[in-house]
Amino acid sequence: MLSASTDPARRHDKLVMIAQSLIRHIEDPPEDHGVGYAQFQRAAVLEEEVRARTFDLEHALDLLNASNARLSQAYHEKDVARRNLSSAIEAVQEGFALFDAQDVLIMCNARFNALLPDIRDRLAPGLKFEDYLALAASSRHLVLPEAMTREAWIEMRRRGHHERHFIATQGMADGRLVQVSEQRTSDGSTAILQTEVTDLIRAERAERGRMLDGQAAILQATLEHLPLGVCLFDSGLRLLGWNSNLSQMLALPLTRLRRGIHFDEIFHQLRSQFAFPARQGANQMSDWVRSVRRKTRFSVEVNREGGDDGGRTLTILAREIPEGGFVLSIDDITDHTRALQSVSRANEMLETRVTERTLELEDALARAERANSSRARFVAAVGHDLMQPLSAATLYVGSLFEDVAQPGPRGKLDKIQRSLDSVSGLIEALLDISRLEAGEAALTVEPIALAPIFEQLREEFTPVAEQKGLTLIFRPVRATVVSDRSYLRRILQNLISNAIRYTDRGRVLVVARKRPNRLLIQVRDTGRGIAAKDHEIIYAEFKRLDAKASAAEGLGLGLAIVERATALLGHQLSLRSAPGCGSTFSVEMVTTQETGGEGRAGPAAPRPRRDGRPELTALIVENDAEMALALSQLLEQWGVNVLEVCSGEEAVALLQDTGVEPEICLVDYQLGTGMDGLTCLAAIRLLLPASCAQCLMTADRSDALQSGAASLGVEVITKPILPATLAQVVMSARRLVR
Repeated sequence: MLSASTDPARRHDKLVMIAQSLIRHIEDPPEDHGVGYAQFQRAAVLEEEVRARTFDLEHALDLLNASNARLSQAYHEKDVARRNLSSAIEAVQEGFALFDAQDVLIMCNARFNALLPDIRDRLAPGLKFEDYLALAASSRHLVLPEAMTREAWIEMRRRGHHERHFIATQGMADGRLVQVSEQRTSDGSTAILQTEVTDLIRAERAERGRMLDGQAAILQATLEHLPLGVCLFDSGLRLLGWNSNLSQMLALPLTRLRRGIHFDEIFHQLRSQFAFPARQGANQMSDWVRSVRRKTRFSVEVNREGGDDGGRTLTILAREIPEGGFVLSIDDITDHTRALQSVSRANEMLETRVTERTLELEDALARAERANSSRARFVAAVGHDLMQPLSAATLYVGSLFEDVAQPGPRGKLDKIQRSLDSVSGLIEALLDISRLEAGEAALTVEPIALAPIFEQLREEFTPVAEQKGLTLIFRPVRATVVSDRSYLRRILQNLISNAIRYTDRGRVLVVARKRPNRLLIQVRDTGRGIAAKDHEIIYAEFKRLDAKASAAEGLGLGLAIVERATALLGHQLSLRSAPGCGSTFSVEMVTTQETGGEGRAGPAAPRPRRDGRPELTALIVENDAEMALALSQLLEQWGVNVLEVCSGEEAVALLQDTGVEPEICLVDYQLGTGMDGLTCLAAIRLLLPASCAQCLMTADRSDALQSGAASLGVEVITKPILPATLAQVVMSARRLVR
């Protein structure tokens, strides 16, 4: 083979020889020509492979040389970085050490544990963290916290080392202080930084001392400002602060009060001067002061007897403060206690006087109730006796109207009738006010159509208004209210009568105004009006603003009855009036959805017709002879046959013996001895047909009597009996007979 270093001429000669040999081989191949040629080919192939492998080896050597160069550069850079890191760590003002994830010391600077010079030389890379703790704990320059052993210190550092971040302040010799901070890195290594904080902590302590001194001065000024005696104790029961009031209250010389004295000295002074209560004595206070946990405050009152001031009373209050101490305050409550005692004595005196006055008022109230009850009983008792002759007189006058035709006598009879009506009205008012005050008014609250009541009142009062030259107007109404028929009519009668009486000219208007679910009935006049100061007194009994009015015009009971009746029925009564502007009385009551009341009431005093009348018989049961005679004469004038007896027993016997069946039975309630009116009616109704008109005549308006009459289906005619009322009974009986 040819070498690159062969001389060119030599190489040329070799090539010529090779070419000639190949030509001869081709032109005249020998017998072993195939073998030699194959070997030649293999040699050529091997030469190519050697050449390729040589090239690859040379390339690999080039790469290795480049890698070695880069590695050398990296080692150089690493050395430079280590030197720079060491320089940087040394430049750090704090002590620094780095332990790897296996807790082996990698490096530290010269300031690390500089305050522990006896172990400084043994701190070298490769040192285990546990060995480092043992070395540090063995140093005589390490100052352990009070009551902590070296083993406990090692255990404390070991626990902190397993945390991600740990910081602690470590004491050193000569009062030096080092703050140790351990920080876990992301790869599990631990960096320890040691900073000397001696000057900083001393400065903070000095500043804190100055602040405490300032706070102590403020606290002392505050304590001196308090009116109480105050003292502060620490957790060791040593005195921390106090004010001058404490020494005055406990009579302690100022030389005895000094900072640091024990609580027992002050407590001894308290026990020697003051008496503690038996149930909450000095022992309980001592136990509270010495208890570990004072959850509640402690308070007690103590007394000192005798002396020029008559003794003193103090309140001692103890409360815990932070860090185990407590504050004790003493308040002199002598004046307050004496004031309370004075107030208590005054209260006892007042209670005694109130009790006496209460007994007196109860006695007076009992007397008033007895007097009121006596008055009510008297009015109820005399009501019948008054009504009997009054009814008789009224009936006599009614019968005379049938016989007298001359204008003169009839005018006198008319005046007599008006006088009797006036007396009847007065007695009725007295009985009404008596029943209302006694709460014995008989009420039947039901739906009532207003139209018939308005029509009856219009017919009743129109002649009275026309006689005075007034116009009486009733606005048409279609409404139904919830009330008592009798008392509603009496309320409106009194309001209309009052309006006509005190109106000199103009008109009186009666109108019903609708409100949501309610109805407002107003009686408006154009009269004299009422001053605001008199709006309340007009409802008092026997009170009339017109002092010149005669008794025949009323006793001033009308508005009193209106007020009590509306209150009893739950209606709202109001007044709007002023002098010279007339008056408007309003009564507001509940209404229903029903409408009606278009029917008209009959005439106020109808008279039965004589022509074509059927034969009637009336049974009168009355023990008063004058009353019976008056009834008989009036009925006989109307063509009614009369049977008259004076007791219930006689009435029953008469009906049984004769078999007479009267169409009308008029029975007085109070018949003297024997049967009363209701008993009599109950007995005779068994002997008479159901069509018989049975009427009970009475001056008693009690609920019990009304209920008893209603249960028998008996009509009640109250005394005094008006001819018009009796005429209605006769007309009803004649309609039934027809």
